[in-house]
Amino acid sequence: MLEISDSIKTLDDSDIYDNIYHYDYNSKHLLSLIKKGIQEDDPAYLSSYRSFEGEVFENFIYEKLLKYAAQSNEIDRFVLKGFHQTKEKAFANTLSISEKQQIVYRTKSKEISEFDAMFLVKNELYFVEMTLVKSVLKLRKRLRKKKALLEIIFPNYEIKALIILNDGATGTKQFPDYCKVWFTNEFSAQNVLEYIKNTDAKALKPKVITNSKKMIEAHRLKLHPFRYYNTMSWITKTLRSNQKHILDMSFLMNTKIQRYHDLYNKFYIGFLNIEEARQIIDLEGDYSADQRVVVAIEKKHTDEIILTYYLQKTRKILYLYYFDDNGVLCKEKKDPFGITVTEVYHSNKIMDSKYELNSSHIKTINKLLKDNFENQTYS
Repeated sequence: MLEISDSIKTLDDSDIYDNIYHYDYNSKHLLSLIKKGIQEDDPAYLSSYRSFEGEVFENFIYEKLLKYAAQSNEIDRFVLKGFHQTKEKAFANTLSISEKQQIVYRTKSKEISEFDAMFLVKNELYFVEMTLVKSVLKLRKRLRKKKALLEIIFPNYEIKALIILNDGATGTKQFPDYCKVWFTNEFSAQNVLEYIKNTDAKALKPKVITNSKKMIEAHRLKLHPFRYYNTMSWITKTLRSNQKHILDMSFLMNTKIQRYHDLYNKFYIGFLNIEEARQIIDLEGDYSADQRVVVAIEKKHTDEIILTYYLQKTRKILYLYYFDDNGVLCKEKKDPFGITVTEVYHSNKIMDSKYELNSSHIKTINKLLKDNFENQTYS
């Protein structure tokens, strides 16, 4: 049973030497605020400092985990990152190290997931999340996606999570049972910030590398082949292939497909022409007659599945429309470099006229999803 060491609990830095100072930090914005004389209680300063402090905490805990793994009788393999591994370019469709020296899984063009740390214990694979936030409810969604991905690419391992938080964090009872939670003392990155502000003030000791046969580079882990967009296309086609039903609910609720739903979060099931879309969502402005609104079924953190709508105005300009819990229509502009933009573009290309939906279809699908959720809730 993995238990936190006193050294990690108390954030003892004596065994990691000056390693924490050797990492690259995204501190440019924070330093610019300091240079401008922005007060430490200013919201802009607090936001920037918290982001920086989270980076330092992640690197600090990673250094501590390296030492912990080397000495542990339980941990068989520990994945290297940062300056502890031989830096190589990120590989597609596998685990590797990104340009920022993080453990990532990516398609050819986009990162799917990033992992703070990862290690093996017999037939169990642990991924690690380290965060300083006090309320961790938003973390649950990220956990589900990461666990689903690892279950798909490592089917022979039981996937578990180690969550490392500061004392005082709330919401931890909401974590699923595959999570192990450690609490450390309160963390401060002030010493690292002082060094970055004046690198001449401290003569750093050289990097100390942990030598152990347990250490392995990410791309050396053998995984099950997985093609992100090929699988997504297959799910779209199969969901709509039933001749009797507008949506194949038995396929959708299959355990394997729901694991994919945890990973993708949304499946694309068809499209509305612009006039049909106007009957459902409030679209502002004029659009060409061939403009499509792509329809998706999205999985919420409660496991309820709802309909969402995507309008792609250009290759990089994408808007999401959805109805909140009160039935109010919401509109969001998606990150132009995020994977959703690429997913919608890809899905739109594979959908021919057979995938066209109308407002009547939408009502039917809404009822199917609502009935399914209610049946699961009360069963």
